[in-house]
Amino acid sequence: NIPFIKVPKKFPSTQICSNCKKQNTNIKGIQNIGIRTWKCQKCNTIHDRDINASINILNEGLKIAGTTMQ
Repeated sequence: NIPFIKVPKKFPSTQICSNCKKQNTNIKGIQNIGIRTWKCQKCNTIHDRDINASINILNEGLKIAGTTMQ
């Protein structure tokens, strides 16, 4: 069996840099949904919004489950 882990709805998955964890509030809100790529102000990593969000959701789910990626 594979457990189902629910990440909180308010988790800012698209705003958090999956590399350094700095949050970019400049892309927050429905008015900024059209921003598809962004550059982290801290580590300069360029993110595809959807790929970055999926990495963050995976990591948050693993954190909630009490494990990490191998």
